[in-house]
Amino acid sequence: MAEEIKKLVKEYQEGRISRREFIQQAVVFTGSLAVATSLIDSLAFPQAYAAQVEPNDPSLTSGSAQFPGPAGTVLGYQSRPSAAGSYPAVIIIHANQGLDDHIRDVARRFAKVGYFALAPDYLSRKGGTEKFPDANKGLSMGGLAPKEVIKEDTESAVAYLRSLKEVRSDRIGITGFCWGGEQAFHAATQVRGLKAAVIFYGRSPNPLDLVQQIEAPVFVHYGELDKGITGGVPQTEEAMKKYNKPYEYKIYSNAQHAFFHDGRADRYNPEAAKEAWTRTVEFFKKHLQS
Repeated sequence: MAEEIKKLVKEYQEGRISRREFIQQAVVFTGSLAVATSLIDSLAFPQAYAAQVEPNDPSLTSGSAQFPGPAGTVLGYQSRPSAAGSYPAVIIIHANQGLDDHIRDVARRFAKVGYFALAPDYLSRKGGTEKFPDANKGLSMGGLAPKEVIKEDTESAVAYLRSLKEVRSDRIGITGFCWGGEQAFHAATQVRGLKAAVIFYGRSPNPLDLVQQIEAPVFVHYGELDKGITGGVPQTEEAMKKYNKPYEYKIYSNAQHAFFHDGRADRYNPEAAKEAWTRTVEFFKKHLQS
């Protein structure tokens, strides 16, 4: 049995079989779809750092997600409290490393505080993040997932969440990090029905007049040292005021771009990250849990 699994893993890592083929064969060997899915999730990013919330946390139900999109199946990761109930939801847009262990961990953190968290893989139309072995170094996401794709797949994520009995269909928010922060901010101008948006060091919509289409209150986390993005705060604030859109922000002292990412020792700022998480939880609680 162990040798068959090792062979199967090697074939998958070398790209000789697809994700679906891997799961089908792994189910035969293990007798369990859950075990097979968990195994492939662990293979996608084997360089994982220590998670803040363990993937097998017994208080959560976590794992791969699939839902229909306009160009085919959208892949992703989801996590929610295991206890029966209907929960507000948060859509998480990943950075230009794709859907990685950090974003999966963030999803579980949201689940721990009472949300159904869904992290779509915005590279699904290219076969998913797992098809890009160097994704952890950063991808040219503009070409791989243009804003129209983000809009369509985010709308599909909203529709999927609304179809689930475990989700409060009228309480869906969005967040994103780095490249994903920019995409989440833009998506808030395009996707209808969102009730709150929290942006982590993402560029503002371009052109700025797009903010007039935002329906949800927005909170943005900025790093003081992230001049290329933080420098645009005055113009963003002016545009949001012009169109009477709720906009809050915090500029974190001595914090760089990606300061929330605890898997990046060169960027991580634990004090800023802790405060940003507290503010995020409070903001979503105010707008999604009421």
